[in-house]
Amino acid sequence: MPVSKNEIISILNARGDQIPSLMSKASLKRDSNNITFSKNVFIPLTNVCRNDCGYCTFRQDPQDPQTNLLMDPEEVMKIVRNGHDHGCREALFTFGEHADENPLVLNALKKIGQENILDYLYFLCEDTLEKTNLLPHSNPGVLEKSELKMLKDVNASMGLMLETTSERIMNTVAHQHSPGKDPKKRIKTIKNAGKLKIPFTTGLLIGIGETVEERAESLLEIRKIQDKYGHIQEIIIQNFRSKPGIVMQDYPEPSLAEMIRMVVATRILFPDCGVQVPPNLNLEAAQIFLLAGSDDWGGISPLTPDHVNPEAPWPGMKELRRITEDMGFKLTERLPVYDKFINPQFLSDKVLKKISN
Repeated sequence: MPVSKNEIISILNARGDQIPSLMSKASLKRDSNNITFSKNVFIPLTNVCRNDCGYCTFRQDPQDPQTNLLMDPEEVMKIVRNGHDHGCREALFTFGEHADENPLVLNALKKIGQENILDYLYFLCEDTLEKTNLLPHSNPGVLEKSELKMLKDVNASMGLMLETTSERIMNTVAHQHSPGKDPKKRIKTIKNAGKLKIPFTTGLLIGIGETVEERAESLLEIRKIQDKYGHIQEIIIQNFRSKPGIVMQDYPEPSLAEMIRMVVATRILFPDCGVQVPPNLNLEAAQIFLLAGSDDWGGISPLTPDHVNPEAPWPGMKELRRITEDMGFKLTERLPVYDKFINPQFLSDKVLKKISN
């Protein structure tokens, strides 16, 4: 039976003494004893972004001489080949949304013979497929359907965090300078990825000013999309972290109890998707989230930092295995695309050929 909004809100408002039984209920929704991860390299093509979120340290001023305006192809492929040599299978490409709207970035693209940032991304993804064992997973922000269709050809999966469906947040310090965080635009992108059968990762950012009811509404919107298109492979529940220098540095972080309730609600609502809580942001509580129903650690890199959260290093493989097996689970490596999507309906011939080789 479908889970109602009132039921989700009830979970998100659960008393402390109710949480253990809810965790047990959620954990039973897991379809196996495996806790998965993808071994990757993280490649930030540019740190220029049209959005200026109140919690972000990734975005850099394009006028600053120290800013990463654009990584050149040789630098990118050196990282990808290093990942190949170290047994990685995922090349995570990310960059500031619509970065090429900035003339400095556009000029840098022209200098290497690229018309725009998405053409450059396509070129790099294709090169990755042809020259290494890595599979591209791209997070390019809000896109049009035609742009998604182009990138499907050379990506094993793609992603865009919904973050929240609350339009109210657009008028707060979190998103008031971020046109790309308009929930309508992000929902449209996720839906279009569904129409195109692109294996997709999305999720919510918890603690940026949203209410419990808005959290429930955000989860239910993703559920509605998944029911229609069936392309969402995992849901990320990411907690806001206060960092020095951000506009929201004095804002409170979500409590452990809030995060547990969110993971429980997500697992109960999404028995058909992976549920991920980023381990580098939550290492001390990571085992608790396993008990609450999470079953994926996401991308973990032995070579590159989390460029979105550079202050939070990835756990090493030994540590990840220890905290997983200590709770009675099995740590299992996966590709950036989940197994159930490895078929011609969801993947291009280029990507399928690479996986089958």
